[in-house]
Amino acid sequence: MAKIITYREKDCFIHRLCGLTKLVFFILWTLTTMLTYDTRVLAVMIVASFIIFKLSKTDWQQIKSIFTLIVIFLSINIIAIFLFSPYEGCKIYGSRTDLFRISSRYTVTSQQLFYELNVMLKYFTIIPSVFMFITSTNPSEFAASLNRIKLPYTASYSVAISLRYIPDVQTDFNRIKNAQEARGIEMSSKANLFSRLKNMSAILFPLVFTSMEKIDSVTNAMELRGFGKHKTRTWYSAKSLKKADYIIIGLTLLFSAAALTLTYMNGSRFWNPFI
Repeated sequence: MAKIITYREKDCFIHRLCGLTKLVFFILWTLTTMLTYDTRVLAVMIVASFIIFKLSKTDWQQIKSIFTLIVIFLSINIIAIFLFSPYEGCKIYGSRTDLFRISSRYTVTSQQLFYELNVMLKYFTIIPSVFMFITSTNPSEFAASLNRIKLPYTASYSVAISLRYIPDVQTDFNRIKNAQEARGIEMSSKANLFSRLKNMSAILFPLVFTSMEKIDSVTNAMELRGFGKHKTRTWYSAKSLKKADYIIIGLTLLFSAAALTLTYMNGSRFWNPFI
């Protein structure tokens, strides 16, 4: 059975950081990745992402199956970009260098390949930080950190419940997948890619309905216990910011500012090596 992606306490630098620090890093890192198409910036960020992922001591076997699924969907997305907009890169970089022709409609160009390379780099810059954030952040401590920056505790607690619910969704997914395979629906590597994607849709609707049922149960249970009646609450897992937290937040702010300054230095977020 696939390992569940969830928080597991470990003795390492990343885990000792405050949840608020990891949230600030995640938001700034994601925002910078979304805004830039500068390959130089993305190259530095993707290397840093995998280094941070390694420092978080996240078990590769824990995320292997989900990562494989993400790579498949990203590959399909890249192919779709080429099919629907085969010369987008040429428009962006203002030039065209043909490599080889596929048909009268499709010609592979250096500019399009470079543009799609940047798209892939953006995805693989964010993915490690997502896994790191989920597996290294205690949901209760994270909710307490959000409440400390004046976010209402009801909203903070909702975020904590969402993080705690991720393992339940994965468990339900594996359970439904096993049930569908028992009915003869092939979802293993024995089937081809398109058949596996088509068969995966047989999991979607049962998973949605199961999730909605659990959400309703949790909502009713919280209402019966008077959740939200008082304006404030105390937190058992609250953690204060320490010197290391301030340093990481400061370095993240500086890096994001430097990266975006380099990106927009020439008035465009696309670095053009073809000029």
